[in-house]
Amino acid sequence: MKAKFNIIDSTCIPVAIDNCNTDLIIPARYLASTTRDPQFFGDAFMHDLRFDADGKPVPDFVLNQPAFSEAPSEGVHEIIVGGQNWGSGSSREHAAWAIAGYGVRVVITSSFADIHRNNLLNCFVLPVVVSKEFQKELFESIEANPETRVVVNVPEQSVKNCSTGKIEHFDINGYKKYCLMNALDDIDFLLENTAKIEAYENQR
Repeated sequence: MKAKFNIIDSTCIPVAIDNCNTDLIIPARYLASTTRDPQFFGDAFMHDLRFDADGKPVPDFVLNQPAFSEAPSEGVHEIIVGGQNWGSGSSREHAAWAIAGYGVRVVITSSFADIHRNNLLNCFVLPVVVSKEFQKELFESIEANPETRVVVNVPEQSVKNCSTGKIEHFDINGYKKYCLMNALDDIDFLLENTAKIEAYENQR
């Protein structure tokens, strides 16, 4: 969903799975769908971890635990704190669609698979890379208090653990930062600069 990024202050969903691949994020059978309905892909998000073979919720999985089962909304569970090498495996864009469709706006981890990281950006989900030490601290803070809030400041490119006060800065491509802050996809950006493009072409 296109929405301007500025400061995101939210509780988090801890998904402490290292090498969480795109097949875990969205099972391959959903790739055959021709819909782009966000609700469809949000419902498919981590489906085979959330539900057993009979379609019943798996009680021990984090998204089914009472503290984290509430659907993401403004200020609540808009952030996932994930394990290392998040989004490995296939390059399926559907994995980013599923995360966005579920309502998550930020994924924080110590490392991403490169293609998945770019897919997230294209789907208006901000991938934030922090140190392993800060990642561990976030998991510990959330375990101690599920109401722990994290503040992601996009203009300042910082992320703050409100439980400890610790802040780290993250990198983001300048073009993608501009697009996120102005809710622009690549086509929107081109349209916004139509006059400049036409002026350049007329000078050639």
